[in-house]
Parts: sequence; C-alpha cells; structure tokens
Amino acid sequence: MMKEKVSKLGFDFRIILVVYFLVVIVTSLQSYFAHPTAMTLNGILYNHYNNYVIFKQSFFHLISNKDLYILYPHEQWDLYKYSPTFALFMAPMAYMPDFMGLIVWNLINALPLFFAVKYFPLIDRKNKAMFLWFVLLELLIAIQNEQSNGLIAGLTILAFLFLEKRNYFVAALLVVFSAYIKLFGIVAFALFLLYPDKWKSALYTIFWFVLLGVLPLITVSAHQLAFLYSSWGRLLAADHSASLGLSVMGWLNSWFSLNPSKNIVVVIGILLFILPLIRINKYKNLYFRMLLLSSILIWMIIFNHKAESPTFVVAVSGIAIWFFSQEKKTVLSKVLLIATIAFTCLNTSDIYPGFVRDWFFDYTIKAVPCILVWGVVIYEMMTKPFHKQGIE
Repeated sequence: MMKEKVSKLGFDFRIILVVYFLVVIVTSLQSYFAHPTAMTLNGILYNHYNNYVIFKQSFFHLISNKDLYILYPHEQWDLYKYSPTFALFMAPMAYMPDFMGLIVWNLINALPLFFAVKYFPLIDRKNKAMFLWFVLLELLIAIQNEQSNGLIAGLTILAFLFLEKRNYFVAALLVVFSAYIKLFGIVAFALFLLYPDKWKSALYTIFWFVLLGVLPLITVSAHQLAFLYSSWGRLLAADHSASLGLSVMGWLNSWFSLNPSKNIVVVIGILLFILPLIRINKYKNLYFRMLLLSSILIWMIIFNHKAESPTFVVAVSGIAIWFFSQEKKTVLSKVLLIATIAFTCLNTSDIYPGFVRDWFFDYTIKAVPCILVWGVVIYEMMTKPFHKQGIE
C-alpha cells in the first residue's frame, strides 16, 4: 500500500509542480548566497549568479544608450549575447533585489516547460509525469547556470500546442520570442509547414518579428537600435568560429579527429532534417508532427557550435517527446533512454567517481545519445507508416 501511495504521488502534477518550485527557489538562493566565483578579471571577483547579472545589466545598458555587446568587467564576467528585445524583457526583474529577481527569472525558465508537458497531446498522465521527472535534472543544470534554455524548450513545445489548436497568432509569437532570446529558436518555424493557412502564419510571423524587433524603441532612438543590431550581428559572426561545443562538430573532432567545416556539417544536418518533410501525406498524422517537434528540439542543440551542458534541457525534452509518446517502447528506445540518462543527464554528476569521469567520459559524450536518438527519429519519420494515431 505504501509503495502504491508513493507511486501515485509521483504521478500527481501538483506534487511535481511543488517540486519544480522548490528546485527553483533552493537553487536560486544557493546561487545567491554562494561565495563569489573564483573567476577573476583584473582582480575582480564575480557573483556566482553571473549569468543573471549579465541579463539584468543588459537592461540598464539598453536604457543608458550603451553598446550591449562589449565587456563590462566591473559589472560582469563575459559578454551579453541576446537581442536588444530580450534586454528590454528583463526590465521587471532588473529593478528587483537580486535574490527575488533570480527566483522570478528561474521560475520563468521552469514553469513554461512544466505546463507545456502537462497539456501535451497523445501522452497519458503517467507518461507526462515521467517526462517531467526525466527532464528535471537537465532543467536543474540550466537553472544552476541561470540559463534560458528551459524557457526555449517550453516556448517551442507551447508553440506546438497552439499550432495544434490552429492558433497561429500565439504560436508565431512564441517562436519569434524564442528566436529573440536564442537564434536557434528559429528552427521551430519548421513546424508551421505541417499546418494549413501558411499565408496567415507567415503574416503573423512578420508582424511579431517587426513588433518585437522595434519594441526597444520605447527606450532608445532608432539610430541607437540600428547600431545595437549591427553590434549584435558582429558579435554573433565572431562567435561562430569560437568553438565546436557539445555538438556533432565537437563529437567528430573529439572522437574521430575530424575537423570539417561547421557550415558543411550544418548544411548536411539541415538536409537530413528536412528529408522527412517530403512525406507530405503524413502531415495530418499527429505522431508524425510530434516526431518533427522532437527532431527540432534535438537538432537545435546537436548542430549548435555553442552547445554546452546547460543547453541540453532542450535536446532532452525532444528525446522525452520521442520516448514517452511511443505506444510500445522497443528495446532500442529503452537502451537509448538509459544511455541518455547515464551519459547525458548524469554526465556531470557525482554519481560517477572522479577517475571514471577522467578515464571514460570524453567531453563530448554528453551529446552522443542525443545524436543517436535524433538519427532514430529521422529514420522513423522516413519509414513508419503512421496508420495509427492519425489524429488531424
């Protein structure tokens, strides 16, 4: 009886929501009260929650007509790399005390993903609960780093839910906003190809791109905003060559000593990504559309040259959609899920002794299960008959 009660509690969304709240609050306060990080620049110590400080200060730099995309070593470590629109979005939190703003910011990153999963179609209550437990560890890693990746995953899945309801206006808003946070969010526009009224979706997308793009004009001049977008573009262009990340490019380099052009790898990734879309007659099948969503979430990370550990909540959310939406879990899917838990989710945890991590865990191994699952998703989209679950 006790085991049954515990099991039921584990599938109770109210309990899971409380856990998500507690994770956010405890993690935020832990970051707030932690000693300054050991990273120094010109002898300056920085707060443990430095990423949040970067986001917060971007708003004050925006309203002070400063360049958002240069170093401010007396305030923060590292550069701000998001859009001017996102800097404006930080306004409410910027005026809060740091401990409160940090909690609010991390809740913004956690709750959209929670509710997106809670209302996701085709997956039953038990599997949705397991989905939420499954992604929690990666979400925790993102929150510990005050990153926006939980929000990106949540916005993308919510956009899918609104597309399913044929609410293209809100769906376009969610995808455009995610792109103004992190450019790779733009990949989610592939979802719109699967739905009717494409002209309407295109008009809504243009509307939101323009509106959100010029929104900072309420605080800066048109000349200053044009300068900021130009500065952002230069930063992103320089950033492109900076690293390989936990991506396909990084994996090829680390495991096989290959160093192909990033652009070539991304182009190949795009071609493989769009290949299943030739099956136009399958667009009306809900499971096909869900697999495309899964593919998008994983693709965003494994073909991102800046992918790092806190970004993987996005890819793991895609894996969860693929796995927990299956009517019958195959041996292969179970093996890949276990591999994801072992090598992606627990990669940086203390569950493995230090000598095991040093000897066995290559830096890029975190990405490998995601790459393998993405390959399986593409194969399934290309080969499955999709007779069942054909919900329009």
